[in-house]
Amino acid sequence: MTSDNMTSDNSDDAALRAGLDDLLRHANQPMVIVTARDKDGERAGCLVGFSSQCAIDPPLYAVWLSVQNRTFEVARRADHLAVHLLAKNQRPLAELFGSVTDHDHDKFAHCEWDDGPYGLPILRQAAGWFAGPVRAIPSSGDHELFIVNPQVARGRLDEQPLSFQDVKDLHAGNPA
Repeated sequence: MTSDNMTSDNSDDAALRAGLDDLLRHANQPMVIVTARDKDGERAGCLVGFSSQCAIDPPLYAVWLSVQNRTFEVARRADHLAVHLLAKNQRPLAELFGSVTDHDHDKFAHCEWDDGPYGLPILRQAAGWFAGPVRAIPSSGDHELFIVNPQVARGRLDEQPLSFQDVKDLHAGNPA
């Protein structure tokens, strides 16, 4: 398989990467915010572009967190995670959790949130959320996979979800 920017073999890694980047920049996956609290009470949250339902029975949801992100550090020490769904009109919340780093700022000081199930920080402005124990954390490159088994869910996403195309211009708080 070949195209203008992409080859099927790895003989030209730069061309392959450029072609793949060109294809994927048009993808429009939903954006979510993941929050965590570790056993010592430290909390963190970040905007996530890599996530998906990954099983039906039992219901499982996969999120990939950047290893550069403080939320990754906290999530590795947590037994549970919360995943928040966002509507298109919730871009300010996405900006806060996507453009500000927990390494330097307390994001939760700038939004409304409550202590939720498992002591997780739950964002009041999110359209909906679910939370549950983390079932697996296999390695997957510069992002690590966390599989959440939702046990509690609230809210409703009646509008179009906030997507990658809605936030692609954000300046990331951490490198990918």
